Amino acid sequence: MMKFSCEKVLLQNAIAVASRAVAQKSSIPALEGLLLHADHQLTVSGYNMQTGIRTRVGADVTESGNIVLNARLFGDIIRRMPDDVVTFTADEKLMVHLSCGDADFDILGLSAADYPDLPEVEDEYSVSIQQKVLRAMIEEVAFAVSTNESRPVHTGALFEISDTGLAMVAVDGFRLAIRREPLEKIEGGAFSFVAPGSALNEVKGICGDVEDLAAVTLGKRHILFEVGDTELICRRLEGEFLDYKNAIPRKNPITVIADTKALIESIDRVSVVISDKLKSPVRCIFDHDKVILSAKTGNGEAKDVCRLSGDGGALEIGFNNRYLMEALRYAPADTVKIELNTGVSPAIIVPVEGEENFLYMVLPVRLKSAE
Repeated sequence: MMKFSCEKVLLQNAIAVASRAVAQKSSIPALEGLLLHADHQLTVSGYNMQTGIRTRVGADVTESGNIVLNARLFGDIIRRMPDDVVTFTADEKLMVHLSCGDADFDILGLSAADYPDLPEVEDEYSVSIQQKVLRAMIEEVAFAVSTNESRPVHTGALFEISDTGLAMVAVDGFRLAIRREPLEKIEGGAFSFVAPGSALNEVKGICGDVEDLAAVTLGKRHILFEVGDTELICRRLEGEFLDYKNAIPRKNPITVIADTKALIESIDRVSVVISDKLKSPVRCIFDHDKVILSAKTGNGEAKDVCRLSGDGGALEIGFNNRYLMEALRYAPADTVKIELNTGVSPAIIVPVEGEENFLYMVLPVRLKSAE
C-alpha cells in the first residue's frame, strides 16, 4: 500500500524533471517508468542506465511505499488534471488510483523491485557554483562537444577545478571552447573529470537562472550534480582528453577587434548561398579596419564587408560558416578580440579586456586558390 497527496503543479514539475532521464524505449519496461518513493516526502526518479535524475517534492504521505509508473502515461495524466491537490493510492496488486478535483484515473503500476538502483557517488571531491553561472558555462561550451563516438572522451566536456576556479573545455576536432569562472569554495583540493555532453544538457535544464548554489561531487566512476531538490548522477567519461593548453597557439601576429553582433550578421548574410547540398567556406580577407566576407556556390555569390578595428594585412582565410558563427554567438561579450596568424592557422577568439573568461578556437578551411 502507498498513499499520498500533493499539489498538481509540484507533482507535474517533478515528473517533468525526472522524465528527462527516462529511457524512451527499453527492453526493461521499468526503465520506461518513473520510480516513486514515498516516505516523509515524495521522491521521483528517472534512470536510463547512463544518467539518473532524482527529485524531491513536498507531499502529504499517509502510507509510505514504492512503485514504478510509465513515465509518459503518468505525465500525461497529471498534466491534464485540474489545478488542485492530487490524491494517489496504490494497493498491493499495484493498481493505482489518481484523483484530482472531479477527475479520476486507474492505472497499473510496476513493481519497484524491477527498478535498477541509481549509482551511489562517494564524496571524494566537491565544489559549489551558482546555478546561473553553471548553466551559462555549459551553454557556452556545449556547442563544441564532439558527437563523434570514435573518441568517446570528447563527447563530453572537461571540468578542471583548481584554486583559480573552474575551467570547462570542449573540443570536436574543428573548434575548441573554454570557459573559466572563479569559484566560491572547493573541498578536497584540485580535481578534474569529463562529464558526458548529454548529461550536461540535462544539468543545464535543471539549473535555474538563480544565484543559489549547485554542488558538483566527483566519485570514483560517477559525478553527482545537486541543484535545489534535484540530483543528477552520470557516468564519468574515461580516456585522455586533449592537452588543450598546448593545442592553442597564442603568439599570433594579427589582432583585430570586432563587434560580435555585426560580424555574426555579416557571416549570416553571406551564408545565404550555402546549404547542405551546396557547401562552401566563407572566405574572409582581413584588411585595414575591415573584413571582406564572401561565399560562392551553385546558388550564387554573396559578399559583405564588416567594419572592425585593427589591420589584418590582407590575410585571406576560410572558415566553415557554422563553426565561426557559433563561436561568436556563444561568446559572452559584445566585442571580441580575434587573433590570427596565417591562412592555415586557427583563429582565436577572446574577450577584449579584463579576465580571459572565455577562449574559442576555430580551425580554418583550406581555400581553393582565388576563383
